[in-house]
Amino acid sequence: DRVVWLDALPAAFSGAVVANELLDALPVQIVAWRENGLFERGVAIDAEDELAWAERPAAGALRRAAAAIPVTPPFTSEIGLAAQAWTATWGGILQRGALLLADYGFPQREYYHPQRVAGTLMCHYRHHAHCDPFWLPGLNDITAHVDFTAIAEAGHDAGLELLGYVSQGQFLLNAGIAEWLADHAGDDAVSHAARVGGAQKLISPAEMGELFKVMVLGKGIADPLAAFARGDRRH
Repeated sequence: DRVVWLDALPAAFSGAVVANELLDALPVQIVAWRENGLFERGVAIDAEDELAWAERPAAGALRRAAAAIPVTPPFTSEIGLAAQAWTATWGGILQRGALLLADYGFPQREYYHPQRVAGTLMCHYRHHAHCDPFWLPGLNDITAHVDFTAIAEAGHDAGLELLGYVSQGQFLLNAGIAEWLADHAGDDAVSHAARVGGAQKLISPAEMGELFKVMVLGKGIADPLAAFARGDRRH
């Protein structure tokens, strides 16, 4: 009785919107930057009646977005137009409040780094990570990393203010996870060890602490947000 499921976004809303690993689940479009132009990658049937990649000239919003990204061909990567549109939609909905986005991803300069020439598309099947979306189609969890620069720009253009952007590890430390662990240090040793191990996975740069980022976009918020007080990367 405390949960209400929505079939659509509200027309107006004030409060906090928490989106934990939502953006990476939205569809992306794959672009191939070639010497002879920009191409959208899609799926076709090959001569052996198997699923295979196919390319066609990029057009419309996808072509405009790809042309604005400075990469050296040949290069293949993803552009998350759906995630950008979802973020921008909140510019017209949010009256006062914050959009808190936690996900794995990079700023644009890292997302389209010359060493990441094959993009970020990943598939997961029963805890097995791989890069072939045509293996066991329909059973894989297919995701791509988030371009946080594009998300920030989409929100800004829609009237939202970028209030903070930090690594997940820094976010949790700013929010008081170390103090929370200290407050529970007197509990039984097994439970405390499990909590410390879980926290370590969330904040360690070698685990989830650096790859995952937390961004907050808002409207009508004047006070600084404590969880973004240190380690700010909005630049």
